[in-house]
Amino acid sequence: MEKLKNRKGEKNNKALSGKSKVKPLPQSYLPTKEDILTFITENPDRAAKRDIAKAFNLKGDARIYLKDILRELADDGLVEKRAKRLARPDSLPPIAALTITGRDSDGGLIARPIEWNGATPAPLILLRRTHKDKGPAVGVGDQIMAKIFAGADKTAAPYTGRVIKKLEKHNNAVLGVVRQLQSGEYRLEPVNRKQDEICIDAAHLNGAEPGDLVEVIPHQKSRFGLARGKVEQVIGSIGSEKALSMIAIHEYEIPHIFPEKAIEQAENAKPATMRHREDWRALPLVTIDPQDAKDYDDAVFAEADTDPDNPGGYIIIVAIADVSFYVSHGSALDHEAQKRGNSVYFPDRVVPMLPERISNDLCSLREGVDRPAMAVRIVIGADGRKRSHSFHRIMMRSVARLAYAQAQAAIDGALDAKTSPIIDSSLKPLWQAYAALRKARDKRAPLDLDLPEKKLILDDQGQVLKVIVPERLDAHKLIEEFMIQANVAAAETLEARNQPLIYRIHDLPSLTKQEALRDFLKTLEISLARGAQLRPSQFNAILSRVKGTDHEELVNQVVLRSQSQAEYSTENIGHFGLNLRNYAHFTSPIRRYADLIVHRALIRALNLGPDGLSNDEIAQLPAIALNISQTERRAMLAERETIDRLIAHYLAEQVGNEFHGRIQGVTKAGLFVTLATYGADGFIPISTLGREYYHYDEAAHSVSGERSGKGYRLGDSVEVRLVEAQPVAGALRFEMLTEPRLLPASLQSHHKTAKFSRRVGKPRIGGARRR
Repeated sequence: MEKLKNRKGEKNNKALSGKSKVKPLPQSYLPTKEDILTFITENPDRAAKRDIAKAFNLKGDARIYLKDILRELADDGLVEKRAKRLARPDSLPPIAALTITGRDSDGGLIARPIEWNGATPAPLILLRRTHKDKGPAVGVGDQIMAKIFAGADKTAAPYTGRVIKKLEKHNNAVLGVVRQLQSGEYRLEPVNRKQDEICIDAAHLNGAEPGDLVEVIPHQKSRFGLARGKVEQVIGSIGSEKALSMIAIHEYEIPHIFPEKAIEQAENAKPATMRHREDWRALPLVTIDPQDAKDYDDAVFAEADTDPDNPGGYIIIVAIADVSFYVSHGSALDHEAQKRGNSVYFPDRVVPMLPERISNDLCSLREGVDRPAMAVRIVIGADGRKRSHSFHRIMMRSVARLAYAQAQAAIDGALDAKTSPIIDSSLKPLWQAYAALRKARDKRAPLDLDLPEKKLILDDQGQVLKVIVPERLDAHKLIEEFMIQANVAAAETLEARNQPLIYRIHDLPSLTKQEALRDFLKTLEISLARGAQLRPSQFNAILSRVKGTDHEELVNQVVLRSQSQAEYSTENIGHFGLNLRNYAHFTSPIRRYADLIVHRALIRALNLGPDGLSNDEIAQLPAIALNISQTERRAMLAERETIDRLIAHYLAEQVGNEFHGRIQGVTKAGLFVTLATYGADGFIPISTLGREYYHYDEAAHSVSGERSGKGYRLGDSVEVRLVEAQPVAGALRFEMLTEPRLLPASLQSHHKTAKFSRRVGKPRIGGARRR
């Protein structure tokens, strides 16, 4: 290392210019931290460790120097890893969704990111446009997808952007419930509690009555007092069936009405023919789904492999509905499916990605009916490891439609009229093949969190009847593992053929979250290795250590919160949670646009027909990946908030009742408690906990009294009283009934400063908040 002289200040401007071709620097030059930070800032598209080494011509021992520098920058919080690239914190990704907010002094359009979670204010992006630019015409107020570049003039705008596509324009309607005051005036109570109420003149009610859920367009604003508005649309009574899910649909602007052209294309679609297909109708494939499923888009089959070179091995078939045959690129159906990104599943309804004629009919693998499918044939060894696989475009015919519990009961010996004829030909081989796959899965050791999901059971009026935790059966695990194997095979096939695709990726936890988890585990005298590349098995060892103890649920929750969010990307960084290097969603094109893209990519790569991925689509893949990642997050939020509203509506008549719950969130402002019976989250303001200062310990996920040392911690079992329920906002507020307990000394020594403490005061009315 000594022979490499670091000549500080000697820079090569071409290496830092951000141009597509970087001239390597002399071997004797070692970049400073400032050099590397400048390069990462100006070259967001080429900021992987390999790119940096190439730009500065670092080889041999110099790469070790670079690795050390990058680690130091990460430890100092100056860079962070995003996919395979390094990036500055609070920086924009190469492609981002923007809102055009205005113009600069030269008339150029200026935009800001739609989503921004940085600690600093959202940055400005100056939109570039030339006479050769074929992008769509855009203006102030439009939302766009744009390619992002580092700005040359940091004082004017830190970034520049080039428009890729124009997004659907959002209106300024406010969603809320009409209320009539004693004075006779009408007000809109917005669903979003951050918005102010709006006055509505009787002449502008548009047929709305008190209690109706409506959209109001503000038309008169005042510097003093409330704005006035006009009812644009009456959605229905807030007490009517499905009204609460409609709040989320309108609040998140989820498309739920199909355009006439899309409906027309779906209704006019004809059943698929045998063209470009293999005839697999004699194969006894079965579908295994939830009891209440309306569409069946995956079928499975397994049999022992008769190849003498594979003793104890199995052949697995996973067949997936061939949606690409009916939804062609550029069609009205395709445009709407891409805009929706995915189906959205509420407790009382489904907003599908595709019309029912496609999802519930032509692409539903119904029992005894010919249906087109994309199938993968996977050969595994006795140890469960994949030996080979191949993809086929087929015509199939399911021999049975089974529910999970029904298939499990048959394996357990409780046969019925449907499972008895296929127990030996279909079901037993499936379970035998799964037993082999489970060996490979256990060796692979994916992240194994134990967090049972609760399900709302509704009555005929769409109100909550009860909340259950469905039993986790081997039938569920079998289908899940078969689907994972199919997804891996799809990604590997496309990557081997250099076919662009959209991967399903999951990054390892960020350095910040790792450190926070490490601090928390110290309070339980559990260590998490530092420095080495984290593996899911390390988390599993921690989870195994606390299994059966009082800390089991607590540690599972904290480990879950430390994980990154899975997303879609054209760049493959693997899937950390599943511990897989190659993973893509292939198994549900009826409800996920990502899977439809992968189907088209396979058809193109394997020459399985004329409806494969087009060149235009390939060019748009980065933008599509970003869009469907955002629609997935939108769906998750909408589904979660609808559940909150349904339960708050149900509990509104039980204000004053006492409930058993568990602390599921600890913040500076207070505690979030989840009710054991209903799975509903409610808030307890820290000001109502007791008559002393309470200190918030972020690392230990606890609050403790300054004098007594007693307090509450994440995971604690508590008794609470319901003080307030707000169905429209989906918010509950509780009063703590359980006395604080003495926390370990290690949990009382953190953050003894005024900014992390709260003094008791008058309880705040309407203080409920959502996690």
